[in-house]
Amino acid sequence: MLRSRVIPCLLLKNKGLVKTVKFKDHKYVGDPLNAVKIFNEKSADELMLLDIDASITGSEPDYALIQRMALECRMPFCYGGGIKTAEQAKRIIALGVEKVAISSAAIARPDLIGEIASEIGSQSVAVVLDVKKKLLGNKYQVVTLNAKTSSEHSVMDLIDIFQAQGVGEVVINSVDLDGTMKGYNIELASFVKSLLKVPLTMLGGAGSLADIEALVNRCGIIGAGVGSLFVFKGAYRAVLINYPNPLDKERIVNSSQR
Repeated sequence: MLRSRVIPCLLLKNKGLVKTVKFKDHKYVGDPLNAVKIFNEKSADELMLLDIDASITGSEPDYALIQRMALECRMPFCYGGGIKTAEQAKRIIALGVEKVAISSAAIARPDLIGEIASEIGSQSVAVVLDVKKKLLGNKYQVVTLNAKTSSEHSVMDLIDIFQAQGVGEVVINSVDLDGTMKGYNIELASFVKSLLKVPLTMLGGAGSLADIEALVNRCGIIGAGVGSLFVFKGAYRAVLINYPNPLDKERIVNSSQR
């Protein structure tokens, strides 16, 4: 039975974890393997790790680190960053990763989704769309390479293309809300979910458990991606890896059924 998921999302830069605000102001928050151990203890639903430099620098995925993470991880593990070929995706899955996430490479060449899906299965292919509100009006644009480049395609167009190629999941990452802890863009989440036949994960803006509950309550079964809320604590944003206790998580994921 499908159910909502509460997913820590970690950003990797120079082999360390960082947290950003609107894709800027990188703050070091710790060692990725240590974070995995803590999320194991907290029984997290899933873990997403995104290497935010790999595509910009043209680097290969760090297979050695990915393997160490996968061996340590006791929950479903999704890795994204630097994946440009089906062969790379297949190699990553062979290391023990459950899903790969692609972004700029899929936007540049949507056929890549189908190629990867044919090798590892659609259920193991996610696409991340970094979305930013346009300066004028209430429309959104898709951006790539850490929001440095704009795509000519709309969110709706890309979702249609990706679903036709066999994508297994779509992740919408709100650039405007990244690291702000002001709550999800629930209107955008609801709109995108209405277009999808595959699971949706929303990322950007979670600042409290109530924000996650509001997203689930409005959108039903969804993935709630969480960054700052699970790595910071208190008004001074001290680094402290955390995750909801089992009772709170159950209340959140079942909120849409009440």
